[in-house]
Amino acid sequence: MTPNPLPTPDGLLRRTLGEWRIGLVAWRLLVLQTAHPAVAAGTARYSTYRAHPWRRIEHTMDSGSRLFFASPEERRREAARLERAHRRIRGTDDAGRPYDAQDPEVRAWVMLTLYEAMTAMRELSGDPLAPAELDSLYGEFKEVCTVLGIPGEVLPATAADVPAHVDRTVREVLEYGDQVRYLLHDMLREAPAPRRLGRLAPAWPLLRAVAAGVLTTLTVADLPPAWHERFAVPRTRTAAALSWTVHRGMRQVMTRLPDRLRYRTHAGADRQRPAPRRLPRPRPAADSRPARLEAFFRQVLDQTGDGRVDSADLQAMVHNVCWQLELPPAQEDRLYAAFEGWWRHLRAGMDADGDGAVDCAEFVSAVLAGTDRDPAYLEQGLGPAVRALFRAADTDGGGYLCADEYRVLFGGPRVHPAELNDAFRQLDEDGDGRISEAEFVAAFTDFFTARADTSAGTALLGRP
Repeated sequence: MTPNPLPTPDGLLRRTLGEWRIGLVAWRLLVLQTAHPAVAAGTARYSTYRAHPWRRIEHTMDSGSRLFFASPEERRREAARLERAHRRIRGTDDAGRPYDAQDPEVRAWVMLTLYEAMTAMRELSGDPLAPAELDSLYGEFKEVCTVLGIPGEVLPATAADVPAHVDRTVREVLEYGDQVRYLLHDMLREAPAPRRLGRLAPAWPLLRAVAAGVLTTLTVADLPPAWHERFAVPRTRTAAALSWTVHRGMRQVMTRLPDRLRYRTHAGADRQRPAPRRLPRPRPAADSRPARLEAFFRQVLDQTGDGRVDSADLQAMVHNVCWQLELPPAQEDRLYAAFEGWWRHLRAGMDADGDGAVDCAEFVSAVLAGTDRDPAYLEQGLGPAVRALFRAADTDGGGYLCADEYRVLFGGPRVHPAELNDAFRQLDEDGDGRISEAEFVAAFTDFFTARADTSAGTALLGRP
């Protein structure tokens, strides 16, 4: 797939979203979205942003590219994929209020914050859109909402009605809860180093402390006046000065750059991958299973990052796979069913305290005891999930995974592509450039049971 072109001059929405400086109001947008009680509840229960923030951001950017910059057919497919993902996000929050990600008013608010962010970017930079431009932008925006199936009656009728709608929602609906506080004050301070930092990774603790302070100050300053009044969060003179300097300074810089530097390109799924390299293997340990299982729990199972695993974490794992592979609905349902079966097996054998979730200690001790006691232990829960995973990743139905399919399945910000290349070669024991279902299942079995890291299966997911 070739990259989509730069935003065209006659597309105000694309042109506005395509500017790099839209990132200055991105955190503000997230805060306004998450402050909606239904969004906060769904985020707390199902989102992976705590444990995998960079992956979650990548998915959000990828989805936005498909919705706003791709062809009509790809936009339609993305809308259908979002609908399938959101239909599983529902429940009751801590206050006993039901929430549903498919609620039209909730979906309308999430989308409206994006439109509002575009207008805020222009206002904060001292170059607000004219009324005619606002009408044009809002018209393009509502076309995307129509594709997403958001009824027109839950959106403000015109661009002129949006500010009052936002003001009313902030004052009457939004809440300054734990999820919002985490976004504003803790998320960036806890985030792991992005893989793209490369040699700068050792400096990440210092970089993120500085970036977190600036981002928090800027975001609070840029939130709507109704927010400051409703939640008694003052906009200090220092914060106002920072906002004025950053937004107007970036406007002066960006508007003088050529389009190739001012706007982002929106590429498809195919990316240039680094050349494979053989990584050194660690020395064998007496029994590396506990450390490996703990890492698996933290990095793979605990998708929501709360230190516990329940059905929502397994659903998040499937959601990530479905997102990467763009599976059809029937195959998605089979994968969700297989992972739900794995969760039932995990809960039945590991939830020692009966709290409806599994913590790391329960997981590690149960897996060690189960695999030592019964060679078929993994077949009772993990086995069907692994086979369903293999069949989902085998996109051409050939009965094997090639290296590209393997990288798509296990790739992400946590592990370098070269490590996955190395893992693939080790699992491909006969050297034919592909992995069979039996080899795939055996690799997972090795990962959970091998006492030494010299076994090929222990490199299944690469080495963090």
